[in-house]
Amino acid sequence: MISLAGRDILHSWGKFVFTGFGLGLLIGVTLIMAGVYRGMVDDAKVLLDNSGADLWVVQKNTLGPYAESSSIYDDEWRGIQGMPGVERTANVTYLTMQVRHGDRDVRSMISGIAAGQPGQPGWPPYLIDGRQITRGHYEAVADVATGFKVGDTLQIRRNQYKVVGLTRRMVSSNGDPMVFIPLKDAQEAQFLKDNDAILEQRRRNAQNPEFSQPGAPGLLDALNSSQTNNPYVNSVLVQVKKGYSSQEVAQSIEQWKRLTVYTRQDMEEILIGKMIATSAKQIGMFLAILAVVSAAIVAFIIYTLTLGKIREIAVLKLIGTRNRTIAGMILQQAIALGIIGFVVGKISATFGAPAFPKYVLLEPMDSAAGFVAVIIICILSSIIAIRAALKVDPAEAVGG
Repeated sequence: MISLAGRDILHSWGKFVFTGFGLGLLIGVTLIMAGVYRGMVDDAKVLLDNSGADLWVVQKNTLGPYAESSSIYDDEWRGIQGMPGVERTANVTYLTMQVRHGDRDVRSMISGIAAGQPGQPGWPPYLIDGRQITRGHYEAVADVATGFKVGDTLQIRRNQYKVVGLTRRMVSSNGDPMVFIPLKDAQEAQFLKDNDAILEQRRRNAQNPEFSQPGAPGLLDALNSSQTNNPYVNSVLVQVKKGYSSQEVAQSIEQWKRLTVYTRQDMEEILIGKMIATSAKQIGMFLAILAVVSAAIVAFIIYTLTLGKIREIAVLKLIGTRNRTIAGMILQQAIALGIIGFVVGKISATFGAPAFPKYVLLEPMDSAAGFVAVIIICILSSIIAIRAALKVDPAEAVGG
């Protein structure tokens, strides 16, 4: 039986290998799609790991700071710092925008970090080049995925920043590389209005009768307040002392500060269960479609190859070959086609993943599951060809 299948494959090896190569490219796309989903999940977990936080304190009744907008006063950290079980706190802001460098724009997540030192919540945990931010303004640390280098000048809103350090694998939940700048600069970039908006606000305030009423704040005071004060951040990151439960500390902060607090488990559920859920459904549908297409291709190829040797099958029946042997020959050819396709697909996915726009994480378990799925698809797809072969009349061997 092995000899029959092998001899038939060698007889038309060019067509067989070419078909396996085409099937392999399709399998490679399937593996990459699964890797994209794994990469999205890993991006979300990396974002939480790199924040260095055990708790995220955000605006009440919001899913901030990553899934929704959150705005709290930047002095809330003082009260949180003195609560039982709190080791360290730090304000942080996040803003996704286009960062300009020369003639090109790079979509990045801007992270405003409070003054401190490495190990402080929100700071990049390590650098691969340069140094950390040491000044209160106009310095930046960027992820290498941005393509920036130490010494480059970036344009963020109205200000320019010098890249003083580079880090790696610091990304948002969407896979956008992160750029770290001082907190005050990030607050200005996120909350301050541009010059035209300020002029328009002045005109509106001048026409507002509220400022002309007795006892109302002066127009100049209102303008100064709106232009110079930015007392908001998106979140307060909290590190919990050893020996304390994150859940208990979170409940205490919520009770006394009237804010919403998320633990690491809560944030994973928000990022993976809510933000990535729709993308996961889309990828799942693509995988199902690709599986159906792969099964159809294998079924068609095996059926075509079987019809091309109807006379040979009739001869085998005429000399007394059992149906089980003929069916086994066709089944082995289908499995061999699947193995060739999977090897080609695995190689193409491995070498093609780094060039993919999204981060692709190819896990061994996914590859193993993919191999099993390919073999099952090939076995099921061979049923049509086997049925056609078993219906062959031995008389066709001596027919015209």
